[in-house]
Amino acid sequence: MSVGFLMLCHTALDRAAQVARHWATQGCPVVIHVDKRVRRKGYDGIVKALADLPNVRFSGRHACEWGTWGIVAATQEAATIMLQDFPQVRHVYLSSGSCLPLRPVAELVRYLDERPRTDFIESVTTEDVGWTIGGLNLERFTMRFPFSWRKQRRLFDTYVRLQRRIGLKRRVPAGIVPHLGSQWWCLTRQTLSAILDNPDRAEIDRYFRHVWIPDESYFQTLVRQVSDQVESRSLTLSKFDFQGKPHIFYDDHLQILRRSDCFVARKIWPHADRLYDSFLSNDPSGQAAAEPNPGKIDRLFARAVERRTKGRAGLYMQSRHPNENWENGRTAAAYSVFEGFSDLFENFETWLGKATGTRVHGHLFAPDRVHFAGGDSVYNGALCDSAAMRDYNPKSFLTSLIWNTRGERQCFQFGPGDNQDLIWFMAADANAQISVISGAWAIPLFHSNRNFGDIRREAAQLQKIEGEFLTILRASWVKARVRTWTLAEFVENPMEPLQTIVDEISPRSLRRLTEAPRLADLTGFGQFLQNLRNQGMQPVLMGDFPATGVLPLGANRRGRPYLVK
Repeated sequence: MSVGFLMLCHTALDRAAQVARHWATQGCPVVIHVDKRVRRKGYDGIVKALADLPNVRFSGRHACEWGTWGIVAATQEAATIMLQDFPQVRHVYLSSGSCLPLRPVAELVRYLDERPRTDFIESVTTEDVGWTIGGLNLERFTMRFPFSWRKQRRLFDTYVRLQRRIGLKRRVPAGIVPHLGSQWWCLTRQTLSAILDNPDRAEIDRYFRHVWIPDESYFQTLVRQVSDQVESRSLTLSKFDFQGKPHIFYDDHLQILRRSDCFVARKIWPHADRLYDSFLSNDPSGQAAAEPNPGKIDRLFARAVERRTKGRAGLYMQSRHPNENWENGRTAAAYSVFEGFSDLFENFETWLGKATGTRVHGHLFAPDRVHFAGGDSVYNGALCDSAAMRDYNPKSFLTSLIWNTRGERQCFQFGPGDNQDLIWFMAADANAQISVISGAWAIPLFHSNRNFGDIRREAAQLQKIEGEFLTILRASWVKARVRTWTLAEFVENPMEPLQTIVDEISPRSLRRLTEAPRLADLTGFGQFLQNLRNQGMQPVLMGDFPATGVLPLGANRRGRPYLVK
């Protein structure tokens, strides 16, 4: 007994002829169906190329558009010729013109001889299917689909919505329990002939003619009626991506295909010369005589799909620029943002760099230039200190900085006077650690020697900007790690929040701070705030600073560091 192959071809007919010759010369009959949409010249070419093989036949041609009845009709006609012309065939194997045998034909024949009554076809009920794309499981059997999903998508969707709205449902023929599965199967002669010779075939065909993607349900459903022994799996390796499109195998997939131990694989790139030369060589070396197990490479495909859909965290580049909120992490690593700290403390960047061992920048989004650590004009990733180039795409500037400095935590200063385009982005970034001393922006104004009217107007503007930032940071959707203090709260006890910040940036140090950075001189700051009130500007973000000369605890210790005993 032998196995016969049905081939549904529509492109790369030269490769299909090469595979058909391989099977036919090994004693396996082949019946080929060529899509009716293929030009006559191409069809005549493949017929001529295989004319010397007595066990090759060509069936009547049908237009095989995706998701339509033509694919089932083509399979039926080719299968009928196979059963009539080759009575020695016991198993019939359905393949496509882009399929490629992965193991010697003798192994497949031997494998099927050991299982003479077994049908290999993926066949599961609609309730058990979780891989359908498009949201139509049971509905594909109860609705009509007269329009092409690919060529008439708007009409297709409109007609589906109309049927749902009016509750239009078709009756499933008696005895039919809808099943779904892969199109590529290997059925016994008994099962296939029982399906084709079914006395109710005309009624069944009329019903399935209007089922959506009938090639995934026709044989998968009917085999359950007539077969005594079904293995719900395919002997063909066929992988699909997250959009339901088949993976294409190239030359560099040679070892992966061998590891699958499957007998046939689709879909093969027509120009994969190495694959065709290797697997059609009739050389059994390197071919494992094992049970077909595509699950052995499922993990590789799962990782490939994840990399394609999610990418690497924080990576944006020309070849893959994800849509908004489709990123696999907005940035590549954790980073810290400090607002108000460089206003309250002198040389805060230098102190924090020594305390944590990290790279601490100044105001990266300052209006004049990018203040990189150490005053550099060019930084990792060829980022320059030009404010104009940075502001052309602030998000790309930040994500590029974090990506190109992976392994070294980045810290930078931020304030209401900086470019505010990224406040939403940072608030929604789980990698961001944002620490804010609200109202600290008033300290440089306090020390500035400017007209008080100008100071009042700028203070009002800065307070409005920082107030909007704080409102965003309090939102429920925020993913950043946020800590906020009013200026008065922080000055009363600066060591505790500083210790918390340092521990989070460098948790392995486990070192208690023995000194804090030097505070700016706040003598008279309370009266400065009162003067703002007297001029009609109400400072509300600084906390409770008394208008008298008495400062909060610790604010008058400017000349020496804080000691923890």
